[in-house]
Amino acid sequence: MTDQAYTPPRVWKWEQPSGGRFASINRPVAGPTHEAELPVGKHPHQLYSLGTPNGQKVTILFEELLEAGHADAEYDAWPIDIMKGEQFSTGFVAINPNSKIPALLDRSTNPPTRVFESGAILVYLAEKFGQFLPASGAPRAECLSWLFWQVGSAPYLGGGFGHFYAYAPIKLQYPIDRFAMEVKRQLDVLDRNLAQRRFMIGDEYTIADMAIWPWYGGLILENLYDAAEFLQVHSYANVVRWANDIAARPAVQRGRRVNRIRGPEELRLPERHGPEDFLVS
Repeated sequence: MTDQAYTPPRVWKWEQPSGGRFASINRPVAGPTHEAELPVGKHPHQLYSLGTPNGQKVTILFEELLEAGHADAEYDAWPIDIMKGEQFSTGFVAINPNSKIPALLDRSTNPPTRVFESGAILVYLAEKFGQFLPASGAPRAECLSWLFWQVGSAPYLGGGFGHFYAYAPIKLQYPIDRFAMEVKRQLDVLDRNLAQRRFMIGDEYTIADMAIWPWYGGLILENLYDAAEFLQVHSYANVVRWANDIAARPAVQRGRRVNRIRGPEELRLPERHGPEDFLVS
C-alpha cells in the first residue's frame, strides 16, 4: 500500500486484506464463519454486545430503565469480542445477519424477538417500557430525527474519521481532512442545538441523548481516537456541558462499563447479569 494516486480497476477484486487494525475480520461477504452457540442467562433480555460507543447506547438505556423502576428491564449482557471474529458465529448471525454489535434477543415473547442495529434496539425498548421516547407529535418526531441523525453520522465519525486518523496502516491527508471537516461540522450542529436546550430535544432526556452521548461524549471526555486536541473538541462549550451532565448520571456510569473488555480496569465489566455485578467488579 502506498500514498500514490490510485486508478481503480474496471472490476474490483478482494485479493488480500488491506491492512490496519481490523484487517483480519473484514471481508466482502456476509454469513457465519464458524459454528458456536450463544450463552443464555436468566433474564428475558439477552444482549450480545461490546462496550464500544454503539454498544454503550443500549446498556445505558437498560440501566436508565432499571433506575426509573422498570424491574422487567433486567438483562444479561454477554461480550462479543469482535477482534476475535465472535460476531461471525452461527449463533450471533442468527440474531444479527449483519454481524455487528449490539444484538438483542427478547425471550419474553413467543417466539423470541430478535432486534439488531443499535437505533432499532433503543426504539424497541423505549416503546416496550414507555419511557425515554415521546409518545407522539412533534417531540417524538424531534427525538427520532436526532436518533437517525446519530445513526447517519456515526459512519463519518467512526468508520471514516476514526479509521483514517487512528487505524489505517498509513496516514493520508486527503481522507483525514475530509472526515475531520465533517466531524467538526457535526460538533457544530450539536453545539448550536444545545445552546438552546438542556438535552437534545429540550428539557426531556431521551434515547436521542443516549445514542449521541457515547460517540460525542466519548470524543470529549475520553479522548476518543486520541483526537480531542486535533479536533479542538473543547471549543464546543455547549456540547462539553451536555456531555458532562450526562456523564454524571448513575445509570450512564454503570451502562458505559458493561461489556467493556479493554481499556482502564475500573471501567471494565465484561459480563452483566444483575445489579450486584457492579458491586463486586
